[in-house]
Amino acid sequence: MRRFKLFLYGLLLLHAAVAQNADWRTFYEMSGKVETPRYQATIDFCKKLAGGSDKITYTTFGRSAQGRELPLLILDRQGLSDPAAIHASGRTILLIQACIHAGECEGKDAGLMLFRDLAISDPGTKLLDNVSIVFIPIFNVDGHERFGPFNRINQNGPREMGWRTTSNNFNLNRDYLKADSPEMQAWLRMFNKWMPDFFIDSHTTDGADYQYVLTYLMEILGDMDEGLSGWSKNNFISQMQSHLNSKGFPVFPYVEFRNWHDPRSGLISEVAPPMLSQGYTALRNRPGLLIETHMLKPYPQRVEATYECMLTTIEILNKESENLHALIRKADQYVSSEAFIKAPFPLQFATRREDSTMVNFLGVEYNAVKSDLSGGDWFKYSNTPVVLHIPYFSVAHPVITAKLPYAYLVPAEWALVIERLKIHGIKVTELTRDATLRVTTCRFKNPKWQQNPYEGRHPMTNIEYDEVEETRTFSAGSALVEVMQPAGRIIPQILEPKGNGSFVYWGFFDATFEQKEYGESYVIEKMARQMMANDPNLKEEFEQKKATDSAFAKNPDLILNWFYNKSFYVDSRKGIYPVGKIYDLKAVESLRQQ
Repeated sequence: MRRFKLFLYGLLLLHAAVAQNADWRTFYEMSGKVETPRYQATIDFCKKLAGGSDKITYTTFGRSAQGRELPLLILDRQGLSDPAAIHASGRTILLIQACIHAGECEGKDAGLMLFRDLAISDPGTKLLDNVSIVFIPIFNVDGHERFGPFNRINQNGPREMGWRTTSNNFNLNRDYLKADSPEMQAWLRMFNKWMPDFFIDSHTTDGADYQYVLTYLMEILGDMDEGLSGWSKNNFISQMQSHLNSKGFPVFPYVEFRNWHDPRSGLISEVAPPMLSQGYTALRNRPGLLIETHMLKPYPQRVEATYECMLTTIEILNKESENLHALIRKADQYVSSEAFIKAPFPLQFATRREDSTMVNFLGVEYNAVKSDLSGGDWFKYSNTPVVLHIPYFSVAHPVITAKLPYAYLVPAEWALVIERLKIHGIKVTELTRDATLRVTTCRFKNPKWQQNPYEGRHPMTNIEYDEVEETRTFSAGSALVEVMQPAGRIIPQILEPKGNGSFVYWGFFDATFEQKEYGESYVIEKMARQMMANDPNLKEEFEQKKATDSAFAKNPDLILNWFYNKSFYVDSRKGIYPVGKIYDLKAVESLRQQ
């Protein structure tokens, strides 16, 4: 162990020595560590690295909305660049991602130095014995080129940086599940091609001030496979913390504050939804590490902390490679088994507000004053370090669960949904002929939508329904989506209406809620009177509705449409979820064998 630590120390000395060599200095280093390169300069350096080492391959994995190529660097000790060949070698594949928020660029500068140091400075390094690295230096390439000094008001450097969102104004770290952006669709195809064993996503945080240069987040609160969660907590995090502490970078889990900007109010960790990067990879049975450097710390400190975190991750994976592979295989096998669908599946979690532990948090002295400008609390932070002994809430529990079927059936006419499932790497079987069978589905009630757009859509704010069974005919081309497959944890999050960021939530099925036929007033006026004469209970319901809903009582159109929707003419399919659930295994097998 001592010999290995000396080796790591030597590697860092080489890193410092190489920085003096103008031929291999990065743009960041040549700027005095105060600037970050633009897109083309980044691509040029990536290609230079590939040309300078037979261990590095430069390629791309798609194009942005504005047509820029999405860059990808591959580092393998044998120079392999095919994911199947690297998997066959037994090496662990680490995927590192930078600039998903293009103003948060520490990961790009740290990653370029890391590739140089491992492949150019020390081509005989043992750190790559069991690890191969796939690196996205800039994910949000269009946002990256919206370059300027005023893109991150809370951030201390670099001098200029990119913008948070894409050219379509998508926040890519909200798009993992719905995958509306071309960049995310390309990422998902790349992810399913490579199926990395471990994932790092590099960010810069906003929020309160404190001493930590770097905080982190991994999914260990219940949404990931139990074995992988235990490994992440007991094997990975413990070693990472120890290494970073020894390098002068004490770390703490990434937290929210019970009262924003106010650490003394208490710290909260929550389960990440699958629209976020590490929340998504956790459901794909691949541990993900979210790095959040602190925006107020000097840029060189943030880059160095990110570099150290990447380096120690490689060290840990190099030692833990065989163990991690075994746990991933076990997790994939479990999700592909009947035992998986027999257990209630947690769709959404909440952190218990009554269950906390007291922790020491490295904060700074601060006070809150009432602002005479805004009327709100104005937090004023000092430079005086302080250890805060405060409550930490980190016990999560499922608040919504689902009984999983053997399969979902998505009708052929919902082709966009079927296409998105395939982009996620979910195996679907398209029916070769029409099929009539009994399914379980939902009849929605009281739907409501968010008024303001969010990520290009108007999400549903109220998803209520009654489960119903019906016999339905699904046409040829409909997609049979069997749950027992390696991507099984992501399927219910997409197709269960109350999944955390489901396609119902994001509005993929909004058309099913629309009324398409109406009755003319001169017809309904007469019919409504006859309906009440034939059904006294209907008359009582109508009078009750008028008495309790003043807006309804004053609106003739609403009143007449209410009667239309109580008539035999109403659309019986309005509000019916198009997706069916199949709980009969024999029915699934029959459809599969069509």
